Amino acid sequence: MTDPNAYLILASTGLAGLGIVVTASLAGWRGWLALRRVELERSHGMTSIAPAAGTRIEIADLKERIRKLEAIAAGVDL
Repeated sequence: MTDPNAYLILASTGLAGLGIVVTASLAGWRGWLALRRVELERSHGMTSIAPAAGTRIEIADLKERIRKLEAIAAGVDL
């Protein structure tokens, strides 16, 4: 492989392959960024899923009151 044209062909083929890999990687990176952007926009619009600690205590208190009222209505002695 002492022909200078062979080196030129080999170098241009390698450069073209590298360009294809870089272009595909860039397209994948942009797609991943778009996905993350959509996820962030979706999560930003949502309210918090877990209620605050005070709210959970109030809900537990209300559930206990409901149990007591159901027991009273059923005639069960507490």
